[in-house]
Amino acid sequence: MRPAADADADAPANRAAPPDQDPATGPGTAPGHAAADAQPAPAASGGCPHAAAPLFHPAYPQPRANRAGGWRLFFQARHSWLHALFERSYRMKMGEVRLFGHPVYMVNEPAWVRHAMVDAVARYPKHRLLGRALEPLLGRSIFTTNGALWQRQRRMMDPAFAQARMAVAFPRMLQAGQAMLARLQALPDGAEPDMEIEMTHVTADIIFRTILSAPMEGEDARRIFAAFAEFQALAPRLTLPVVYGLGWLAPLIVPFWQVRRSRRAAAEIRGLLGAIIRPRYDARRAADAAAAASAGDTAARADAAPRDILDSLLDARDDAGLPMDFEELLDEVAMLFLAGHETSASALTWALHLLANAPEVQRRLADEVDRVLGDREPGPDDLRELVFTRQVFRETLRLFPPVGFFAREAAEDDRMRDKAVPRGATVTISPWLIHRHREWWSHPDAFDPDRFDTEAGRASLRHAYLPFGLGPRVCIGANFALQEATLLLAMLARQHRVEPVPGHVPEPVGRLTVRSANGVRLRLWRRRPPAAAASEPAQSPAPNPPSP
Repeated sequence: MRPAADADADAPANRAAPPDQDPATGPGTAPGHAAADAQPAPAASGGCPHAAAPLFHPAYPQPRANRAGGWRLFFQARHSWLHALFERSYRMKMGEVRLFGHPVYMVNEPAWVRHAMVDAVARYPKHRLLGRALEPLLGRSIFTTNGALWQRQRRMMDPAFAQARMAVAFPRMLQAGQAMLARLQALPDGAEPDMEIEMTHVTADIIFRTILSAPMEGEDARRIFAAFAEFQALAPRLTLPVVYGLGWLAPLIVPFWQVRRSRRAAAEIRGLLGAIIRPRYDARRAADAAAAASAGDTAARADAAPRDILDSLLDARDDAGLPMDFEELLDEVAMLFLAGHETSASALTWALHLLANAPEVQRRLADEVDRVLGDREPGPDDLRELVFTRQVFRETLRLFPPVGFFAREAAEDDRMRDKAVPRGATVTISPWLIHRHREWWSHPDAFDPDRFDTEAGRASLRHAYLPFGLGPRVCIGANFALQEATLLLAMLARQHRVEPVPGHVPEPVGRLTVRSANGVRLRLWRRRPPAAAASEPAQSPAPNPPSP
């Protein structure tokens, strides 16, 4: 592997690299672990107009001064792709590495990101080997496919996530949020739970309720939860060789027992999900056949509108009028569970960490929730009024995008900036780097929800913000995730105040999503008695997923 040829000649020469390591934070991390930056936000670049409170700079792996070479770089990334980044990663506009002659390009410049993900999207399909690595669990779902098959799947799935359907999902989200509050209210005041576990539980519960109309409880649900955690822990080791163009070497790089564990976890998940959805699939297809026999219309159904996402998927028809077969349905349900709860859990966990370390921001969010909701339970229309709450989550997604990079494969020869991109090259686009780029954002490492109130912040939002992707392949559940996060943050803020636990500093790692290697423990204080509506009995805590 030869050093990168970084095409950042026109990046400002005096642009500062990330600050040097803070002696108080220990090795390998950026400053800002336990305290906010001493300087208030500059108002002209998105600083808080409400108070001169200092901005919190969350910790992240300190970028190395120089790139590691060859296999050292690869094995650093295998542990966590965040730990393989170096200082110029946050300033360069395009970089290149070669491993065994295979070119891998990192694209940070917004115009060329748009080229790959919007304007010339057909030239840069999702990496086929990445899809193959996830196929044991996700099959040929919308997450792994390309071309005409992906277009067919997307058209069939879009109606399930239309805005009108979100109103149907809202009561189920609320029920899961009430169950979460009941679990937290059962803890003593001042308890220090790992909020990563709590957020993983509630988001998985929401997916169960909105897809299957059932809470995440019972032995089957527990087994699915545990198997997903196992798969999540192993998946990055299986997919990373692909990103480096080493898919053909994966059997030598990834131990066979890890491959076997991953496939066993995937098979268990698919078996359990299949057993849950099979009766409804068979009943619906039998009803379709009966309707066709009696009325000659295979789409005729006399029952009510879909009650959950599974109903919508069972209703879906392609352009030829054909429904999904059982394997297609299972693929999409598995994909929705993995993508739907894992990414939301990551983002919500980091949002709580940021709020705990920015008490003035947390106070403003709680004040907004009290003003909008009072003592009543939230409704769908309230979410539009929770403007600052949404901005807090938007800023969380900037600092901690759940999916840190997208891997694409050049389907034909192309050119980006001064680089010839050959057919078959890997092209990676990293929201993590773009969201913290020294040229696209002011004070990029600071937590500043008010940045979006400024013209500079709005401009950056338009061209350098892509937590859900960009273009035709933008996340199908983006609106679902925003509604879910706004609701859960509001419910938590009304009932609880969070503080950092002294001595506990989360350690971000880049795996399947951006998680903490040591969890995110927070001290939880009650703000008020539990709402009467939060009356669901507390469920036993979710099993602790293995450390990523």
